[in-house]
Amino acid sequence: MAGRVIAVCTSETKGVRKNNVGKAYLQEGTGLVGDAHAGPWHRQVSLLAVESIERMRQKGLDVGPGDFAENLTTEGLELHSLSVGARLKIGPQVLGEVTQIGKKCRTGCAVFQQVGDCIMPREGVFVKVLKSGYVQVGDTIEVLPDV
Repeated sequence: MAGRVIAVCTSETKGVRKNNVGKAYLQEGTGLVGDAHAGPWHRQVSLLAVESIERMRQKGLDVGPGDFAENLTTEGLELHSLSVGARLKIGPQVLGEVTQIGKKCRTGCAVFQQVGDCIMPREGVFVKVLKSGYVQVGDTIEVLPDV
């Protein structure tokens, strides 16, 4: 199973929309360098499928990549159907491991207030970075077979 990266997003503050920077470095054990969510924990990088964002657009919301505070917006993968422990090859170098599907959302978080709904609690995926490297728009994301 493979998809592709359509946005690489960062923000200096947690809980806000992120901006597409096009390319960034994912550091082993930390996450996306320069992003507020980076750190030595299990939710280092967040991913959300553009297909999920499109469902919100169909409900009348004016949203796009980064608006749900995700780091990587993907296309072609049903992320929320992955299992915890699944490994992802992101671009030519990065290796990530799915650590969480969805998350508990704080009531009235900034994203919810700005957008009117938040799909990260239902369809967002979180990974920890096992191998560092750059990721950029257009890179492939491959779900690796279980070992």
